[in-house]
Amino acid sequence: MTDRIRAAVSHWTVVVPLLALLTLALTWGRSLPSAVVGVVALFLAGAVLAAVHHAEVIAHRVGEPFGSLVLAVAVTVIEVGLIVTLMADAPAKNATLARDTVFAAVMITCNGILGLAILIAALRYRVAVFNAEGTGAAFATIATLSTLSLVLPTFTTSKPGPEFSTVQLTYAAVASLGLYGLFVTTQTLRHREYFLPVTAEGELLEEEHGELPSRRSALTSLGLLAAALVAVVGLAKGVSPTIESTVADAGLPASVVGVVIALLVLLPESITALRAALGNRVQTSLNLALGSALASIGLTIPAVAVASTWLSGSLVLGLGPTHMVLLALTVAVGTLTVIPRRATPLQGAVHLAVLAAYLVLAVSP
Repeated sequence: MTDRIRAAVSHWTVVVPLLALLTLALTWGRSLPSAVVGVVALFLAGAVLAAVHHAEVIAHRVGEPFGSLVLAVAVTVIEVGLIVTLMADAPAKNATLARDTVFAAVMITCNGILGLAILIAALRYRVAVFNAEGTGAAFATIATLSTLSLVLPTFTTSKPGPEFSTVQLTYAAVASLGLYGLFVTTQTLRHREYFLPVTAEGELLEEEHGELPSRRSALTSLGLLAAALVAVVGLAKGVSPTIESTVADAGLPASVVGVVIALLVLLPESITALRAALGNRVQTSLNLALGSALASIGLTIPAVAVASTWLSGSLVLGLGPTHMVLLALTVAVGTLTVIPRRATPLQGAVHLAVLAAYLVLAVSP
């Protein structure tokens, strides 16, 4: 019976990404009626679940923290493509889309995924235990890049409004890419042990038991993961006009679109992170959450900096006062969560409260 279940799972996780790509090809660039949007949404959800499955296969094959890195980078590369595509379609209308999406990704990962992972693990295992060295390094890099890329533009004076001048934007892009590259090197080569799951006594956890997927299976999953992620973001772009019109009809701020995009794109990582937390591998969850935030900033800012050279509209990166307060609160709370190396349900709930405040203020500024 178990073999049949596994075969069924393997079958649909192969078929769904391909059907989602076919749906993307048939609907790309077209105005979709409501009934078709519903069908697209179903394939979008299926592609998300398939992406989670293939990411877990790859993670099992290569081990941590490489498995988390694969999914974080893959999702963010596609996210960057979505942002740049939408900005190119309507430069003036989407001048703040990069800022809104990146900041939403930071809040969702550093408060939502992190908070839920800690809450679930702490409720199930009394405390959530993680590696403070690696988690602290990731959090410090996020705080630095967020400040350099999203806070400073509000206070610079070379250009009117919360925008960088060309020199300032070039520096932000180089700094973002450079620090992200250094973080990846630290995570995967020089100090890999800082990003591995640990026991309550601080000892490194053994790799997951069970038969490792073959090299062929892992490569197949890598290709299907890429296909699923392309389908996720492509289909999300297809339904984005419906999202934008719904947001406008409801009288909500335009920044809500960035929140919705971030939620859709981060869904595969969220599911994988929560599954890891249920298995008491909190560090894996934090690797996914913080790695996704770093990839979002480290890859998106350079990409939109390059795209701004040929886009006709302005590029607004500076946050408003409310979002700067939420970012400062996130950094302060996150620092206090990381230092003790373990967390209770209270810390998870605090992070979720900060995310809830962000979502409430996004809808009602």
